[in-house]
Amino acid sequence: MKKIFLASACLLALTGAASAADLAARPYTKAPVAVASVYNWTGFYIGANAGGGSSHNCWDTTSVGGAAVPTTSEGCHDATGALAGGQIGYRWQSAAWVFGVEAQGDWADLKGSNTSTPAAFFPLVNNTKIDAIGLFTGQVGYAWNNVLWYVKGGAAVTHNKFSGTLAGVTFGEATETRWGGVVGTGIEFGFAPNWSVAIEYDHLFMGKHSDSFTAFGLPFRTDSIKQDVDMGTVRLNYTFGGPVVAKY
Repeated sequence: MKKIFLASACLLALTGAASAADLAARPYTKAPVAVASVYNWTGFYIGANAGGGSSHNCWDTTSVGGAAVPTTSEGCHDATGALAGGQIGYRWQSAAWVFGVEAQGDWADLKGSNTSTPAAFFPLVNNTKIDAIGLFTGQVGYAWNNVLWYVKGGAAVTHNKFSGTLAGVTFGEATETRWGGVVGTGIEFGFAPNWSVAIEYDHLFMGKHSDSFTAFGLPFRTDSIKQDVDMGTVRLNYTFGGPVVAKY
């Protein structure tokens, strides 16, 4: 009986050793390499923007009743208000550099006025309203993964309505579409695949333009009006395609 028990114990010991050897000999699977997400700014995008603007307008009289007169300053005023609109563009990325083109259009409600100086038509009130702004720009930026800083520049257009009023009565109106230039800068943050949000500032150089006003169907005056616009917007963009790629 003792011999049978001893033989059984030896057999169990040998079986356990063999099983341990088999376990040690089994190959192991290496853990997968970690994948880092890299934001890619390449692609077409479309978005919306909203913010505010201020337009500085200086009026100089150059003719009265159709006859030229020495240029006389009527003073300046700021036309301020809200704006909102959209943008569409395309970007392509090379290493950390990002290049792009964009078209932006905004509805605007920038209004302002000043009383003409006594040397001109005091107490006539000069009024400015900008109801639309367009930007057509190129961009150059530098990306830190999903954070992009960029500068932009190109052409700008404003749609203006000018008028003079005296005691609530309008003495002449003029409407124009004015072209100029724009420079701007912004910082954009990609917060989810395809989605990004940005803050942008732009300055528009709209130059001088002559506008003629009539009163009761007769020539009243011609003014050379100099205009600049500052605008700040918050922008939300959606980029088509897959802006996040895997990097091992």
